[in-house]
Amino acid sequence: MTKKKNELWEWTKALLIAVILAAVIRYFLFAPIVVDGLSMMPTLKDQDRMIVNKFSYNIGEPKRFDIIVFHAPEQKDYIKRVIGLPGDTIEYKDDTLYVNGKAYKEPYLDKYKKEVQDGPLTDPFTLEEKIGRKTVPKGELFVMGDNRRFSKDSRHIGTISYDKIIGKTSFVYWPLNDAHIVTVK
Repeated sequence: MTKKKNELWEWTKALLIAVILAAVIRYFLFAPIVVDGLSMMPTLKDQDRMIVNKFSYNIGEPKRFDIIVFHAPEQKDYIKRVIGLPGDTIEYKDDTLYVNGKAYKEPYLDKYKKEVQDGPLTDPFTLEEKIGRKTVPKGELFVMGDNRRFSKDSRHIGTISYDKIIGKTSFVYWPLNDAHIVTVK
């Protein structure tokens, strides 16, 4: 009887440790997220499933063109691309991104730019027109969806505070036949 009781206790401990470990990993390290909508097309598709690396920014600062997940003002989590870092000036003209006066290529937009027939993919704007400031504030980011015509992003909701960032994401794991690492080519 004692042997069975001891074996049951060992299985209970193992199960308890597994549940605690899974909770810690999900809450502090990695979490799944489902892309909801078309705002990151063509890079990410609606219902793509990704892994969010929650500790990525505990070991470093966000980088331009990272894809991040953050708490948006509407009590919803958004997934967008980092365009502007603190202190940056941002301008779009002739469908080209200018950061601090320097033109940047955005190869992830090439497919959509070729398909657009009725004007630019990204309407011209300056940061000051969108957020009322010449530069991205300290501790904040300017983010945009890749599907520029159909994305609710910093042009509409303002800059994103670092404390709203959940983490960085770059790995699509589902659907399985489309699993890949998202890169800026």
